[in-house]
Amino acid sequence: MEFNTSLIGQVITFALLVWFTMKVVWPPLTGMMEKRAQRIAEGLSAADRARQDLANAEKASADKLREAKASAAELVAQAEKRANQIIDEAKEKAKVEGERITAGAQAEITQQLEQARGVLRQQVASLALAGATKILQREIDAGKHAELLESIKAEL
Repeated sequence: MEFNTSLIGQVITFALLVWFTMKVVWPPLTGMMEKRAQRIAEGLSAADRARQDLANAEKASADKLREAKASAAELVAQAEKRANQIIDEAKEKAKVEGERITAGAQAEITQQLEQARGVLRQQVASLALAGATKILQREIDAGKHAELLESIKAEL
């Protein structure tokens, strides 16, 4: 009987231990395990959200970089276009200035040529007058002298 009594005592002790564990120990353990499982699930979902946010941020940064490169290329193209316009304007101004200088030089040459012709006319007239004076001193024929003076005037 000892064996049976001992066995029944052990069974009762085991049953009390199971009941005590189920009522006192097991609920806090299952609560902690559920909380831990919930925290792990939240951590995994947060990691998934972070991974998705990282992918979105990488895509957004790639888009911004592409836009910045396009904007920079457009600015470079505009700068090159403006530089070409400035060069063309400078060439046109230089051409106009060259034409103006050439026209001024041509006008000055024409003016100096006219002055030289005027001086030559005065010198020719002086020479003609001196020649006429000499001719008159030698012979006095008014008709011949008048014809001579008229031909000289016509040549001038």
